[in-house]
Amino acid sequence: MTRYPLLDTISDPAQVRKLDRRQLPQLADELRAFLVESVSRTGGHLSSNLGTVELTVALHHVFDTPHDRLVWDVGHQTYAHKVLTGRRTGMAKLRMHGGVSGFPKRSESCYDTFGVGHSSTSISAALGMAIAAKIKGETRKVVAIIGDGAMSAGQAFEALNNAGVADADMLVVLNDNDMSISPPVGALNRYLARLFSGSTFNAARKAGEKILDFSPSLREFAKRAEEHVKGMLTPGTLFEELGLNYIGPIDGHDLESLVPTLQNLKHLKGPQFLHVITKKGQGYKLAEADPILYHGVSKFKPEVGIAGGPSGAKPSYTQIFGDWLCDMAAADPRLVGITPAMREGSGLLRFSERYPQRYYDVGIAEQHAVTFAAGLACEGLRPVLAIYSTFLQRGYDQLVHDVALQNLPVVFALDRGGLVGADGPTHHGAFDLTFLTCIPNMVIMTPSDEDECRKMLTTAYRRDGPSAVRYPRGNGPGVAIDKDLVGLALGKGEIRRRGRGVALLAFGSMLTPALTAAEEIDATVANMRFVKPIDRDLIIALAAEHSLLVSVEESAVIGGAGSEVERVLAEIASPARLLRLGIPDHFIEHGDQTLLLASIGLDPDGIIAAIRARPNLAADAEQQMDPSSE
Repeated sequence: MTRYPLLDTISDPAQVRKLDRRQLPQLADELRAFLVESVSRTGGHLSSNLGTVELTVALHHVFDTPHDRLVWDVGHQTYAHKVLTGRRTGMAKLRMHGGVSGFPKRSESCYDTFGVGHSSTSISAALGMAIAAKIKGETRKVVAIIGDGAMSAGQAFEALNNAGVADADMLVVLNDNDMSISPPVGALNRYLARLFSGSTFNAARKAGEKILDFSPSLREFAKRAEEHVKGMLTPGTLFEELGLNYIGPIDGHDLESLVPTLQNLKHLKGPQFLHVITKKGQGYKLAEADPILYHGVSKFKPEVGIAGGPSGAKPSYTQIFGDWLCDMAAADPRLVGITPAMREGSGLLRFSERYPQRYYDVGIAEQHAVTFAAGLACEGLRPVLAIYSTFLQRGYDQLVHDVALQNLPVVFALDRGGLVGADGPTHHGAFDLTFLTCIPNMVIMTPSDEDECRKMLTTAYRRDGPSAVRYPRGNGPGVAIDKDLVGLALGKGEIRRRGRGVALLAFGSMLTPALTAAEEIDATVANMRFVKPIDRDLIIALAAEHSLLVSVEESAVIGGAGSEVERVLAEIASPARLLRLGIPDHFIEHGDQTLLLASIGLDPDGIIAAIRARPNLAADAEQQMDPSSE
């Protein structure tokens, strides 16, 4: 007998809409069980997806998708959506190369109306779609589903501010699983939600508005009276003031409340706002007990849960940073640690517990995080902003104008530099070296191992100006770590291997594959360490001794570290040839990190093949490598 008798009958949302409402709880239960089973085999985001099962079922039951648009925010809560929209079998290769993406992706399905991976974009995109429908004369509903964390970003409120006056038919669903303003969810809230969203209440309100138009003072009194009544019972005053009709909060796991409320809202005109309360990890006790641990998971046994990592495992770069942060904070009381809602992911958990007065989680607000750090630096403190490379893009203007222009001592600890693997193109840190190098006053460092990472963080911290230390996801090569807080000479690289003809100039994570490749072709290898200031003297010396230089970086090849090498060679009119290797000029899909690096030639075999595939560049080098040429 099948474990999922009802889910087995669903291959698209039209079949969900044909179900009797009384069947929906069974579908939700089966869907939740399937997600636990599936994600335990592949890894992925779990807690957030378990928390949105009933909401997803209700949305597809009520709205005519894909004609009606569902716009998900962030998208790490859309696994149930993917299953109900015909991708259930594809979940077996979730986040694997060639398989289903872990986020909504327009090229993957017509039900994925907007591609995401970063947060707080759903209301803006949904408003654009609603206005587009109005301009084209099309009748459709547009629903933005946004989490309470994503609501902390400024873009969400910019969009709400616009939506309140845009005269567009759209619904914003706030999926709230952590907001302290939320009152207890119960029968009264369910009743009020159905009342406020119902056609009778809204028809009466509109009729009353027409009558009260004859008396502006009475109309204002009635409006204020309604606001006070709703304000006493609901936390929706802010959204009402922005021009949206606020409904809720309601229990996001109660289909008997969700479905009729959504059905009522479907027929209302203008911008609507539905507040639902959900629980991360809902239905899987281990995830309910520790939703952070089960937020992003590797493979595990559902009946056992997540086991601890193997003893003696090499520390990740994230752990190296976290340890350094605590050690430096102990040595310098001026240090302040900042994260935009990524405490665990960026390695600040221990710091937050040990130094709570110097720890600030500013929410998903990267722009604010950068300028907040600038303000701290103006007053003599030493801010360290721990942020993923891909998320720093969102604070670029602030980085330029508020930090670099004023030459303030802010340390940017850039985690996940390079290809991150299963999270794919929205999360790859591919562009940081390119967009940072062009900024005056910036110093940019790329550690090749654990010890170098710690030393670079110290170097950055002791500079009187902005610095970025950019390190990859995962573990280093296993180098012993000097626990002392010592730095490096600014802008100086090192020779790690002497060879002939070819010199590999490796940046950061590319040192290890460069050394392996060099053994086969007897090449010189330089650990460049600094992208800016680039080690000009080292480049000049290598160009004088080798006919071919090869820059290797796990970053966009256009405008990256190799461009700095090229600039130096052009300035000295060097006859040495340069081959630049890096991430090519297209977005790299999701998949295993090692596989992705090999696919773009950033493994030892790829480096060797790239050199040998260009005989016009390598001819002189090959001659120098041949002893008979002497």
